[in-house]
Amino acid sequence: MALWKKYLQPSTVEDALVALGVEPDRSAVVAGGTDLLLDLQQGRHSAVNTLVDVTQIPEMTAIQKQDDFLHIGATVPLNEIIRDVRVQKHAQGLTEACGLIGGTQIRNVATLGGNVGHALPAGDGTIALISMRAEAQLASAEGRRWVPIETLFEGPGRPSFDRSREILVAFRVLLSGEGEGSAFKRVMRPQGVAIAILNMGIWLRRGSSGKVEEIQIAVGPAGPQPLRAVKAEAVLRGQSFDSGNIQSAVQQLLQEVTLRTSPHRSTKAYREHILPTLFERTITEAWERAASR
Repeated sequence: MALWKKYLQPSTVEDALVALGVEPDRSAVVAGGTDLLLDLQQGRHSAVNTLVDVTQIPEMTAIQKQDDFLHIGATVPLNEIIRDVRVQKHAQGLTEACGLIGGTQIRNVATLGGNVGHALPAGDGTIALISMRAEAQLASAEGRRWVPIETLFEGPGRPSFDRSREILVAFRVLLSGEGEGSAFKRVMRPQGVAIAILNMGIWLRRGSSGKVEEIQIAVGPAGPQPLRAVKAEAVLRGQSFDSGNIQSAVQQLLQEVTLRTSPHRSTKAYREHILPTLFERTITEAWERAASR
């Protein structure tokens, strides 16, 4: 049985939106297809008449500096993001996250836009982007808008934007400045199941006096949406980077997250057990990297 009837390859975002608009409830955007095609095949996605392939749209396949930002097109394959020296310099945590998604063959075709658009609470690319204060550009027939990454999610597999009428075009992160560093770490099942037991991204700026001048923390899966841990951030912001303050932040983080037992991943108790170590390792690495800038 055919999974779709028409396959279109528009060359501009505007043409892609027009293609979606013909049958908005029976069309879907596709890039790498590593999630969507499986979902269609296994019945987790409603049937479609038209697939709109956005991998031939130049602005969606580019990585470039613009003003004070590094722009990453939503359809850039993950392995290209990993290899790009600009991403390595300005978004090292994102480089690490992309390197943990799937295997090498998957990363050759899977895209950051697909990872974010799938709206999973522990999407590695999503967690890294949230920690790095990233924004996403959405395009619709009404125009374009930039929104914070953390506003894109309503629940597991449910983005806050309408995927049948809007397209994720690109992401942008601020260029890294003096005293800034980021890191991403993940704990996963040793059998190689490519889903996180717990993952975390941290970006911070260290002040000249050894204090945490600014910080952003993201964790997953820690609730129905990817979590930005604003209360744990507040514990450390403006404080000295020492074991006492780190432990205070850990205690706040344990209260802030909503951890649960999953038959495919882990028990709640195990997640609570590993969270402090994961946090300490991630923040220490981000802090050390910030010292080298």
